[in-house]
Formats: sequence, structure tokens, C-alpha cells
Amino acid sequence: MSPSNHDDKYLQAARNIFAHIAEVADLRFSIKLWDGSIIPLGDNADPEVYISIRNPGVLGTVLRRPTIENVLVQYATGGVDYHGTDLISFYKVLRKRGKRSSGVSSKRLKKSISKRYILRQALPLLFAPRESVQYRGYNGDETGRQQTSRNDTSFIRFHYDISNKFYNLFLDPEMQYSCGYFTDWNNSLEQAQQDKLEMICRKLRLQPGDRFLDIGCGWGGLVCHAAIHFDVQAHGVTLSQKQYDFARAKVQQLGLEGRVTVDLRDYQDLNSEYDKISSIGMYEHVGIANYPTYFNKVRSLLRDRGMFLNHGITRRAKHSKRRFNRIRPSRRFILKYIFPGSELDHIGHSLEVMEACEFEIHDVETWREHYGLTTRLWCRRLEANRDEAVALVGEERYRMWIAYFAGVSFAFMDGSLRIFQTVATKHDKKGPSSMPPTRDHLYEKTSTRKKW
Repeated sequence: MSPSNHDDKYLQAARNIFAHIAEVADLRFSIKLWDGSIIPLGDNADPEVYISIRNPGVLGTVLRRPTIENVLVQYATGGVDYHGTDLISFYKVLRKRGKRSSGVSSKRLKKSISKRYILRQALPLLFAPRESVQYRGYNGDETGRQQTSRNDTSFIRFHYDISNKFYNLFLDPEMQYSCGYFTDWNNSLEQAQQDKLEMICRKLRLQPGDRFLDIGCGWGGLVCHAAIHFDVQAHGVTLSQKQYDFARAKVQQLGLEGRVTVDLRDYQDLNSEYDKISSIGMYEHVGIANYPTYFNKVRSLLRDRGMFLNHGITRRAKHSKRRFNRIRPSRRFILKYIFPGSELDHIGHSLEVMEACEFEIHDVETWREHYGLTTRLWCRRLEANRDEAVALVGEERYRMWIAYFAGVSFAFMDGSLRIFQTVATKHDKKGPSSMPPTRDHLYEKTSTRKKW
């Protein structure tokens, strides 16, 4: 059979498959095949908003192994691509349906698609010439559940030591790589991150002279803010070399050498005593099995009645522990390509472990929608700086990161991911906690801030 006859078979197979999907699903976007033809996936599909498929081998590869990881690797390496709008808007179009399938659950819709028909039509594509496509993820046990092989420094550096310039393309000037706090949903990312820093300091009731520790201090934004605006003695620790270098330079630039110190070290190696401790977006890296060690170590670093703020991503509890511990395909993708070693708890268990470690819990606040908006803004900023990002980290890593940001943004907005700030105190001796009777101190104007 000649190459042209082969291609005719591949094209006809693809058209039959997508015509069947269009008939059942009635979606709002289109497919562009390798010959340039456009196939609408629904009655009102937009021909200008479409997914392109580079060649029949790409489609055959996806049909052979239709996993999230395989699709995203094909996207990262250019086998499939989106067109017509930015990625966040494209995700929204992917979720829309026409009248014929509106109100039908995704699970029921999948069952309506005939797998037997798809397989029969896909046979020519399964034998189409394949490109050798690879995208390198974390080299090792990305789950981190095997304690004997767990390497926290390696995990942290895989994610954070990409390039400070890369992070600067989508973060605010303070380089806050954690959830912003939007006192108004229309606020800028810069304002939300300033308000986040202020809220953390207020929740910890920082006062002049406090010995303040920030575990996993990132690029130093919080320790510098606390020293400048609350007159504390701040200390930060990180395992990322690039974060450490940036934070040290920031401290020197701001003239804070006598008030802020930053170390490249593990928090477990600390032995000083502190009045207040924060952990912002760090405990996701600890591993659930290590929570008792983590919380007990934090507690050992606090004076009696000292305050601890734990800020981290969680996920919903499940009906059984076995079901909760199962690693879903989307989660495994993040572990392998973005955040190796990370593990998300549900807030109920985290609080249980904190209380078992003799913390007294005072305040638990969800910031779920705040993080959905934060990651959405990060995605759009990174996409707007595409050329610079590709120059810094390459096309494939850039594509993986915007796919990651867009995905987690919808996960936060939908509710499968959550994030909480928990305020607790070390309570060694019996008696009052020393906490104020109300939360007024969190919301008073800066100009009238009290000295606690």
C-alpha cells in the first residue's frame, strides 16, 4: 500500500472516531487533523478554537494509552496543541457542552461513547509510525512514600532550582510562591500578596522584638516584611540553593542584615527557641507519615504559648483510608513532573496530628478560592511571557508548567483541592492561652495597629 493510501486510512479512521464523539458529547471546540481539515465536535463547535494533532502516530499513541500523563507528554512535546485562546479560557471551552449533552454527567457521557466502535476504527492508527517522544521527569521514587529512599533536598531542588528568572516571569515582586489573599476579587496579584503577608503577620500577632522563624522561607519575602513592618528578629530556612541566594541578596539590598537571617539548612537541624513560627506552603513536602516528626519538631522550637501558623494545600477526605491513599493519575503526573515527594492530607487528619502533638488549635481558615485565582493569574502571566520562559527552561517544561497551573486552578475552583491556614499555640502549662477574645486585630487599619 502506498504512503498516500496509508494516510487516507489514517484520516478516515480519525474522522470516524471524532464524528462519533461529536454525536455523543456535543462539545464546543474542534479538532484539526494533520492534513489541515477541521472536525467540529458538536453542533455549535467553534472552528477557531481547536486542538491540533501533528500526525497519525500521535493519535495512535494517545489511543493506545489514553492517560492524562500520555496526553500531557504529547502536549509538552508538541504532538497536540491548543489554538484560538489562552489556556485558562480553553479549559473553560473544554468543559462546555451543547444542548444534546447538557445536564448529562461526565461519567454517563463516557459510558455513552462506544469503546468497541472506537477500537474498531482505531486499528489503522494503532499501527501508524510513532515518533520517539520522551519528557524527563523526576529520576527516582517521586511519591516519597518509601522513607529509606526519600530525599527532601532532591525533591525541593527539582522543583525550585529551575531558575529565579523563570519564577520572576509569573510571581509578584516579593516572589511569593503561595496563595495570595484577595480582600477584593478584583485586586491585583501584587496587592493580594502584600495583603497575604500582612494577614500572616497579624494572625501570628507579631510584635517588636519577637523571635520569628519562617520554615521554608522561599525567596525571603515574609521574613523581610515581618522585620520591616513588625520590627521582629526574623530567621528563614530553605533547602533551595537558588532561593537562599536570592533571599540573602534581598536582605542585604534592604539593609536588614541585623534583623533578618537566612540559612540553607533543614528545619530539623534547628535548636533555637522562637516566639512565633510560620510554615507557608511547606508541609505539603513533608509526607503524611512524617507529620508527627514535623509537628513535634516545630513545637520543640517554640516557647510556651508561642504561636504557630501552618499554611498548606489539602484535599477532600474520602469514605475510606484506602481510597484516600490511592494516587490518582492526575496526582501521579504532578509527582513525576512538577512536585516530587509532595503529599496532600485532609484537614481533619492534620488537625488530629497537631492536637496529638499537644498544639492547641485556635483558628482554621480556608483560602480555596484565593488559590484558584492566584494560580489562574500565574498561568496567564507565564503564558504572556512565553518567549522568555522558553528561552530559560525550554518549550517542553514551559508547556508542562502552564498545563499544571491551569489544571490546579480549576481543581481549587471546583473544590477537589483545598487550602487552609491553621493557627495554634504551644500549651505546656495549664491556664489561659494568651489569645485575644476576638479577631478584631486581623482587620484593623494599619495606621491604628496596636502593640500587642
